Amino acid sequence: MLDISVEEKEQLKLERLQSTLNRACKNVPFHRKRFLEKNILPEDIVSLKDLTKLPFMDRTHLGTHYPYGLFAVPLRDIVRIHTAPGTGTNPSISGYTRTDLLIWKKLVARSFEAAGVTSLDIIQIHLPPGLANWGRDYKDGGEAMGAGVIPNSPLSLNKTLMVLRDYKTTTLVTTPAFALQLMDHMFDRERNPNELNLKRLILVGEPVEGKLVADLEERLHVDVWLNYGLSEIPGPAIAHECRSHCDTHCCGSHCGLHINDDHILPEIIDPATGTPVPMGEKGELILTTLSARAFPLIRFRTGDMARFVPEPCGCSSPLIKLEWLKERADNMIIISGIKVSLDQVKSTLQKALAVPCPDCTVERIRRDGTETLGISLVMDDVLFSDEIKELQQLISQTEKLLAEQVGVPIKICLVQKRVL
Repeated sequence: MLDISVEEKEQLKLERLQSTLNRACKNVPFHRKRFLEKNILPEDIVSLKDLTKLPFMDRTHLGTHYPYGLFAVPLRDIVRIHTAPGTGTNPSISGYTRTDLLIWKKLVARSFEAAGVTSLDIIQIHLPPGLANWGRDYKDGGEAMGAGVIPNSPLSLNKTLMVLRDYKTTTLVTTPAFALQLMDHMFDRERNPNELNLKRLILVGEPVEGKLVADLEERLHVDVWLNYGLSEIPGPAIAHECRSHCDTHCCGSHCGLHINDDHILPEIIDPATGTPVPMGEKGELILTTLSARAFPLIRFRTGDMARFVPEPCGCSSPLIKLEWLKERADNMIIISGIKVSLDQVKSTLQKALAVPCPDCTVERIRRDGTETLGISLVMDDVLFSDEIKELQQLISQTEKLLAEQVGVPIKICLVQKRVL
């Protein structure tokens, strides 16, 4: 638990915010230009409420300033670089200094401790390739607190289950999609959960419905914990659940998530107007880094919908609490914890198929226990003229191109045009 009073934390946040704004304005032309456009200097921000005077950032800014345009330190000070698919033709990049890595280790360890993990536990990490960077962060955080860690590796479902059993894993870090797949796999093959030493699941990548949490806890005999992360901030444990239980399962397995607001400042706004919403009402989650040296983000629009939980928490943590909601404020869909831009999907389809506006629907589908981005593409005279040959080859090539662009499996199905 963070050993600091609310008043001390607020003062610490303001000091870190002012330091971040000064560093960003001094070292990043993008931020300096935006300050000048608003006729604001970093020293004009004298309270946390003054942050609303500054403009928002979004994912398009990460792509347009690829690769290093948003870094606030020299490249010689960068010790790790993470990449994510991004929402355009360029991937998004985030960087860490040595100090940044130490901070993220501490935040990940904090989330483990909140879930009851100790140095006696064995942590196994199973995340899809699009969240591989988070796998490294969870490994580092687990090792920092002295726990045994089985790093993320591309094992089959059967091999993953074998490792869970034989290595006596107590804590599994994974996505809700894989947790559901694992549970179904075990019961389809009449495997008893008592064969495992598993005590808890830590789920990442997307919010979880209470029914799934209840099913996982009851059938696998585990506690389920939810962590909130964001690849762009960067980090997998921006917020975490605590051990203050909620019998109604209204906010995941417990009663909301504590956000590490001593290092990341949250706001919740009306996504249509950009204005702050009253305490307790839902809106889009906006995040500002307070201690990231290499890659400061200021008022970053996450697209995630959330609400602050105004009621005090039974765990007495001074960290702000929020409820993470399934709906979104942007045009993105989550596949196995990975955010996919629907605009990017349609733009890539347009280029690959050489048509201006392909008629298609996009949805998340689950086949054989795995999640896939499914695209139903309407066959019409414009798209499939006599000039287009080898249709299946074209579709296969487009699937591969899309999968490379967005980082998730793609399945394109051809459908007939509906006749009204």
